[in-house]
Amino acid sequence: NALLNLCINARDAMPDGGRLTIETGNRWLDARAAKDRDLDPGQYVSLCVSDTGTGMTPEVIAKAFDPFFTTKPLGVGTGLGLSMIYGFARQSGGQVRIYSEVGDGTLICLYLPRHMGPADDVDALPDLSDAPRADRGETVLVVDDEPTVRMLVTEVLEELGYAAIEAADGPAGLKILQSDVRIDLLVSDVGLPGGMNGRQMADAARVGRPDLKILFITGYAENAVVGNGHLDAGMHVMTKPFAMEALAARIKELILIR
Repeated sequence: NALLNLCINARDAMPDGGRLTIETGNRWLDARAAKDRDLDPGQYVSLCVSDTGTGMTPEVIAKAFDPFFTTKPLGVGTGLGLSMIYGFARQSGGQVRIYSEVGDGTLICLYLPRHMGPADDVDALPDLSDAPRADRGETVLVVDDEPTVRMLVTEVLEELGYAAIEAADGPAGLKILQSDVRIDLLVSDVGLPGGMNGRQMADAARVGRPDLKILFITGYAENAVVGNGHLDAGMHVMTKPFAMEALAARIKELILIR
């Protein structure tokens, strides 16, 4: 997900075309190199994405990791991509660095601690045989701007007997919520395009559906959007990443709440 976000940003920085390069490497950072990157000395894996696009000014670089800061047109970006990457890297004991020149392009590098032990076992595909199933064909609205996420969550819901409705952004989700369609639960990403994040959409929907049950899917950098845990009644949060079995159980639990 971090790599995809970086590649999308690089693409958007080259409206007239250019070269996008992905590089990986093992890095040994001594005391001086580690200090320059605000890291502990040691071995790291680097993942770098560079482009030959418009580049960034020092002022933009200074704000690039701030939540909701974006240079894209209104409604195009959420401003959460780089802040989520930064949060992921820091939580993992790593760092992100931006090197850019206006007119020459940008290089963004992730530094993550190198794992020296044996590889973990590959996670098995989700086993939903024991996951709780729908009782009466309840309907769940899934709002997420990533098509793969919507598809995966929708497939799981339908397999468990739920009716699933999809929307790709806040305004589209709100339009459904303001209709007469049955919605037993709203499952929404927090960082959404379209000028309306998940919390704003939910608040607007509750004007007409005051008892709407809501499950926010949130990342490290998005907690402030949902109030840092200060949620209204009937609002709940699941933090990425999570297993599909856990999502299914949480959906069933929330739908059964009266």
